[in-house]
Amino acid sequence: MSGDTPGLVALLPHPCTGSHVLRAFGVRVSRDGGSVLRLAFDLAGDPAALAISSLAAPVFRDELWRHTCCEAFIAVDESVAYTEFNFSPSGEWAAYRFDAPRQGMRPLHAQPSPQVACEVSPECLRLRASIDLAALGISPQARLRVGLSAVVESTSGTHEYWALAHPAERPDFHHPQSFSLTL
Repeated sequence: MSGDTPGLVALLPHPCTGSHVLRAFGVRVSRDGGSVLRLAFDLAGDPAALAISSLAAPVFRDELWRHTCCEAFIAVDESVAYTEFNFSPSGEWAAYRFDAPRQGMRPLHAQPSPQVACEVSPECLRLRASIDLAALGISPQARLRVGLSAVVESTSGTHEYWALAHPAERPDFHHPQSFSLTL
């Protein structure tokens, strides 16, 4: 996918959890001018079957991954270091820097904070997020490796794990081969 061209990519359920709540999951991706990453996560299915957090202030909140949330993992070029973003339908977000897969984790209170908005219709939940890459020190010309994923919690408490790729036997969004989208 070229740097500024919007594109739709599909997320797939992990084989060990399957898909019981959603029919399909797509993400529209664009990199405006190279400095803003825009994501529109479309969860197709019955939103009433999803456990969705109530609307909250758009603030940093730890452990969003325990419930329904959409995620973006961003690495520059061939670096093993990366940044993880979690976006809740509530509008809350979290960001973390890692030195290597699951190593050196530290919270990142990005400024400006990511913008998160959610719309729910009878057939779909759409979560939109935008990330200021320049605020992360990422050059507009930098080549990015991106992993897109989501934790989907049903109202019954079960979890599904969706991602661009599932290279491991168990769900692992931090696996380097999960960063399969190049921008």
